[in-house]
Amino acid sequence: MQTADQTLDEILTLAAAHFKVPRETLGPDDDFFKTLGVDSLQTLDLLTRLEHHFHVELPDYELEGVSDFRTLASRIQARL
Repeated sequence: MQTADQTLDEILTLAAAHFKVPRETLGPDDDFFKTLGVDSLQTLDLLTRLEHHFHVELPDYELEGVSDFRTLASRIQARL
């Protein structure tokens, strides 16, 4: 089983690739709406990719209010 730090690092790498931004521009505590300038539909697309990548399903209620990579990673890590 991978560590929470590994999960976070994978999420940041996948998000950078998905939105075509340099990986080093993304930090764990960044608000992905503000940092990436994405809307909720683009975020849902990323979440779907993350669910497939990690082979997990994230219920909507667990994602409510989540806007930073660290919190997202902890929600995914809890399901691994």
